[in-house]
Amino acid sequence: MKKIYLLFLSMSFVFAVYANNTGNSYMIDDQKVEQLFNSSTDVSMMADNNKLFTDQSVNNQMAANNSAHYAGGEKNFTTAILLDFFLGGLGIHRLYLGTKTFTWVGYILTCGGIGGIVPLVDFIVLIVHSTDISPYVDNSKFFMWSGQ
Repeated sequence: MKKIYLLFLSMSFVFAVYANNTGNSYMIDDQKVEQLFNSSTDVSMMADNNKLFTDQSVNNQMAANNSAHYAGGEKNFTTAILLDFFLGGLGIHRLYLGTKTFTWVGYILTCGGIGGIVPLVDFIVLIVHSTDISPYVDNSKFFMWSGQ
């Protein structure tokens, strides 16, 4: 049965290669591409920098909002869960939550947080406390759930 399957697979591959080579090949005309680029209009925000956000107060307000968002430490529950699920053994979820360097390095040095048990408990704790993960943001303890 394996031989028939392999024969069918190899024949379909040969047929696909043959069908691709027998048809007209697609050719790119470089001159037409260059003409299209030369006749196109730049629509990036940087091109209209003078037109967009000319009011300095608008620029200051946008900068304040961006810095407050990033410096405020607002962490997304879904991102933390996904990082813990896929990269929990490396402690990347703890890095995302804002712990000190030695904490997530400890995850790596202990073979995924004591063999993967700590990231598993972190995952469960984050799911249980999904409405408010603020106690775990900037938590420098190796066991983030201890003392809660």
